[in-house]
Amino acid sequence: MNSHVNAISNRLSLRQPQRDSLEILARLCEIVPLEKGTDAAKALETIKSEFPTVSAFDRDFVSLCFALATGVGKTRLMGGFITYLARAEGIRHFFVLAPNLTIYNKLIADFTPNTPKYVFQGIAEFAGNPPEIITSDNYESGRGVRKFAGKQLDLYGMDDAIHINIFNISKINSEVRGDKSPRIKRLQEYIGESYFEYLSKLEDLVLLMDESHRYRASAGVKAINELRPILGLELTATPQVEKGNKAEPFDNVIYSYPLSEALNDGFVKEPAVATRENFDAKNYTKEGLERLKLEDGIHVHEETKAQLELYARENGLPRVKPFMLVVAEDTAHASALKAIIEDPSFFNGQYKGRVIEVHSQQKGVEKDENVQLLLDVERIDNPVEIVIHVNMLKEGWDVTNLYTIVPLRAANSKTLVEQSIGRGLRLPYGKRTGVPAVDRLTIVSHDRFQEIIDEANRPESIIRTGVVIGRDIPLSPTKVIVAEPGIVERITGTATPSDSTAPVQKPLFTEPREQKIAQTTLDVLREFERLPSSADLKKPEVLKKIVARVEEAIRPAQGELPMIAAETPDNIPWVVEKTIDLRNELSIDIPRIVVIPRGDVKSGFKDFDLEPPAGRLQPVSQEILLQSLQDNRQYRLRSGDAVIAERRPEDYLVRGLMDFDDINYDEHASLLYKLSGQMVRHLQTYLMNNEDLLNVLQAHQQTLVQHIYAQMQEHYEETATEFDVQVSRGFITLRPNNYSQAAGQKIRHFRTTVDDKQMIRGMVFDGFQRSLYSKLKFDSNPERIFAVILEGDPTVIKWLKPAKGDFQIHYAHDDEYVPDFAVETDTVRYLCEPKAKNEMTDEVVLAKARAASLWCQRATQHAAGKPWKYLLIPHDAINESKTLAGLAATYEFCDSGSIEK
Repeated sequence: MNSHVNAISNRLSLRQPQRDSLEILARLCEIVPLEKGTDAAKALETIKSEFPTVSAFDRDFVSLCFALATGVGKTRLMGGFITYLARAEGIRHFFVLAPNLTIYNKLIADFTPNTPKYVFQGIAEFAGNPPEIITSDNYESGRGVRKFAGKQLDLYGMDDAIHINIFNISKINSEVRGDKSPRIKRLQEYIGESYFEYLSKLEDLVLLMDESHRYRASAGVKAINELRPILGLELTATPQVEKGNKAEPFDNVIYSYPLSEALNDGFVKEPAVATRENFDAKNYTKEGLERLKLEDGIHVHEETKAQLELYARENGLPRVKPFMLVVAEDTAHASALKAIIEDPSFFNGQYKGRVIEVHSQQKGVEKDENVQLLLDVERIDNPVEIVIHVNMLKEGWDVTNLYTIVPLRAANSKTLVEQSIGRGLRLPYGKRTGVPAVDRLTIVSHDRFQEIIDEANRPESIIRTGVVIGRDIPLSPTKVIVAEPGIVERITGTATPSDSTAPVQKPLFTEPREQKIAQTTLDVLREFERLPSSADLKKPEVLKKIVARVEEAIRPAQGELPMIAAETPDNIPWVVEKTIDLRNELSIDIPRIVVIPRGDVKSGFKDFDLEPPAGRLQPVSQEILLQSLQDNRQYRLRSGDAVIAERRPEDYLVRGLMDFDDINYDEHASLLYKLSGQMVRHLQTYLMNNEDLLNVLQAHQQTLVQHIYAQMQEHYEETATEFDVQVSRGFITLRPNNYSQAAGQKIRHFRTTVDDKQMIRGMVFDGFQRSLYSKLKFDSNPERIFAVILEGDPTVIKWLKPAKGDFQIHYAHDDEYVPDFAVETDTVRYLCEPKAKNEMTDEVVLAKARAASLWCQRATQHAAGKPWKYLLIPHDAINESKTLAGLAATYEFCDSGSIEK
């Protein structure tokens, strides 16, 4: 392992394709001399011997292309390349070439320290001495070179400075467009030659070409060759040149990571195409179809907007503002579409002022304003939600919040998809979240739906899924409901029950200044969660510290909050103490318990019997040629060439199982042979001779091995003989819950009967008296009925539905479990899990139950007084006639694994 590659990859958090590219560069540095005048023909033969995809350099110098899919991180890889060459090879001069002004400005920003996407973030040697950035706009000032005692030195005479030149291609090839003397080639008196000539004479100039397909066929190639760099590194997602209707692929691609792999690895959004159920385009005029697609694009956009807000709130992340892209036929069509969208009849005019057109026919102020809005479209304060464009959104427009595309321009399905989709694949949080609406880019194309789906089903396609508006995407807009903990509502008096006859509790504090102190107190209490219990907050020495922290937190800046400044010190302790009392009354102490194995921890696979596959694999035709995907060896079964003879049939499968990283042969040999033997005996039940048996074992080895390995994963375990139990926090401070609900749907009282049980997940309920939140959502109707039981049971003091992060109960590897309910009664605290009857014996459900039962044991040991118990309750046992004590008597989960007592 190259130590430089390893260190740089870790510091820059490079993804695997970026790391693979960096490893290739390191190998190139080993086999090709990086020096002026390198024999390109000889270097080509050397490179071809290890990288056969390279057949030519396409330049007068050694130049190689790294083809990485859009959204994977080509600019970050440039930073890795430069860091490696500077560290490992001592190279100090780099020339980064951009194809247009947009990418030029983006590169300057990304190579400038303290910017959001700084490419050298984490590189220690560049932290105090960042590279000098020389651009098309400042090179004449002498930033790149200066003359000193007749010798050209780097700026300030620093021989070890790293210089990165960033230029737009137009700045160096303008000569061939009519300007016989481009500025970069004019004499610079302070160096005695032109800056271009100075660069071309450098002994260590490395050229990096971003989006290199944009100037492959241009006159700029001549100017690039004249720079005479020692190495060229090209980066693009499109390693081909379009000539008429033909695409000519690059000859110098040394590494390729296509979009299909980026999709499989989860580095970009999941593309989907949307339509309506039972849609027939013949029923619509052209204008009617366009309007329907625009309307349905809005449905998708609004649902995406709500889900993004919900995800951000639930995970404490910055909010992402999505926008919709409409692709128009021409400039007149774009203007007509904007008029439709901003018309009062279109969703009541709510998108007026939220639409921009961007196309090449715009001039002057309008163009400048729209381009600026486009470049800033990710900003939350930017009003734009819909962009209409006509062939103007090119490379370099690296937005992450394009989520919906409505193509209204005629094109074949392949071109339509690929051209439109390229700008919207980047993920706003850098990785997929597991939430479909947050991870998905949707193309609304009713009339081309089947055509695009057919295209998607081709092996090389980039489209993955289809969604149906009205089924997968709600027609009514979704809104986000923020449910504050009851203590916050009591402080501010903001609770608004749906039942107008229900009593509204008065706020604990009526004065705004007291409410401010109380809210500040809640924030400060988070700093004291490491205390053994919330009761310790009232200890005099602790209370004194809390009061001091609150006084410090609310102390106003000069001229701010005069009402707080006038607050007497005597009043703050009183408000703080009252707030703590209310907090303890309206919370359940949930300790943060971490169970850490002590001593030797053993991991491996439990013994089990293999469940054979349902199908019957058959011998392959003797005419079939097999080729190994691992080493590309070919096997012809008819002649027996290259067939590996094993000592016994099981060895064919054991050999394949040994390739998995988490299988240790020395520890699991007996299990591997047992399972392989069971598979062989299964094959022998229908394969009548040994020749057919060996044929199937050879031809279908990977299928059989994967079947065994998948079942082994279900029996993986980690065991330890002893555990240390650490309580990192004695209690937690409740946070707001966030729910999504159809905008037109009302909040329901929790006792209201729900007729359509399938719709309950989309409903929000209120009316609770003992819940620690006044608004809640349920995953099923039995959960709602269980809440009715808790509200009516006189032994229940308080309860809550925990949110993600309230518990850290790990039940398998790093998987975390959050129980459905936490309940405190007069004598006991419970974790409760209502579960469908047919899932009561599911292995994952039982694993969660065992982990929760262990958590309860540890929590009971930690907290003096009330014990914790875990209840696993089947849905069909939950009805309003039951009491919590009655359910606990029957369904308390025991460590032995039995459920009912």
